[in-house]
Amino acid sequence: MTSFEAGAGRRCHNAVSPLHASVYFAPEPEDELAALGLERGAMVYLASRAAPLGAVDAGTVTATFYNFNHEHVQRYIPAAWTLTTPEEVLTARLRGADRTLQRLLGKESLASTDMTEAAELALHAAEACRREARPLYAANAGLPVPEEPHLALWHAATLLREHRGDGHLAALTIAGLSGIEALVLHNATGTAPTSALFMRTRGWSAQQWDTARDQLRERGLLDGEGDLTRAGATLREETEVLTDRLDAAPYDHLGPAATARLTELAGGFSRTLRAAGAFPAVHFGKG
Repeated sequence: MTSFEAGAGRRCHNAVSPLHASVYFAPEPEDELAALGLERGAMVYLASRAAPLGAVDAGTVTATFYNFNHEHVQRYIPAAWTLTTPEEVLTARLRGADRTLQRLLGKESLASTDMTEAAELALHAAEACRREARPLYAANAGLPVPEEPHLALWHAATLLREHRGDGHLAALTIAGLSGIEALVLHNATGTAPTSALFMRTRGWSAQQWDTARDQLRERGLLDGEGDLTRAGATLREETEVLTDRLDAAPYDHLGPAATARLTELAGGFSRTLRAAGAFPAVHFGKG
């Protein structure tokens, strides 16, 4: 990819990803999964995202999710698999996504030709994703594509999100950032989830967060106020550029015109999601 095309791929990802991520702030998926006997909150999240991998242990989840405290993961995995099965979780997850998108986007959007076109484009892009060293993408790629266009788009958005995410973890490793350090550095941008949300959902204590912040200061990546230094901003951009390179295949496969079209269509749906409250502002910012 050229630098322009790499930027186009990142823009497309940013337009598509909210379609998948909307389920994490919605009540419907949690209700569906809690009905299986899973504990609301961390257990629901960990089990729903890990389910494509099968009944894996805590170590596998910690390794593939990267920025979660292993002790936190151990409280819920593999206990979740004694309450239900990954197959049941996947079925409930899809029901939850269906209900979420119906509520937030509305029936007219779901039945539109734009939805069908976006699903076709996103699935076409995902055809070029690589399984090697991408466990979360590969696991989701083994799942059947739903028939309904809005669920097919949600599935494709999941594939594209996990493909980029798996590559991003490699970039973070190369940058020498631990899971919690990556969270602290991301939070310092002011555009990520709040530190309170990160600590609660990833299982880190305030002391652990402060220690990671101090370590980043020692590396010159944060200043005394906890804001990004120039070196910190540079490192973050370098990791994103490397992530772009590792995530180039689906957008190369799609081509510039179709990538721009998918960005346009998915961006419209994502703006509707945000306007409908899919991503509550209270959860974002340094906090």
